[in-house]
Amino acid sequence: MASFSYPSHDSQSSEIKGLQSWKLEEAKARFSKVVRLARDSEPQRVTVRGKDAVVILSAEAFAKLLPLLEQPSLHALLSQSPLSRLDFEQSSVQAPVRNIDL
Repeated sequence: MASFSYPSHDSQSSEIKGLQSWKLEEAKARFSKVVRLARDSEPQRVTVRGKDAVVILSAEAFAKLLPLLEQPSLHALLSQSPLSRLDFEQSSVQAPVRNIDL
């Protein structure tokens, strides 16, 4: 089974809050409806003890997200760049300072 890790962002949290929410017990009792809504409408949020637990989304929406998981991070891209092996000299520049009468 694949393991996924996602960066945590506060903006994601607010986007999730906009989804229809189901308590776990209610989602279990009406699972067919939850799946139908996720497939036909939008992802459905399920909470446990008042906290977000999972989001149920359509297979189509999930398939659209998979390529995003495979994209390398910016750090990985920069580390693999041929420019990462260049050695730059760090020279300091002394700018002239102007005297000001106070």
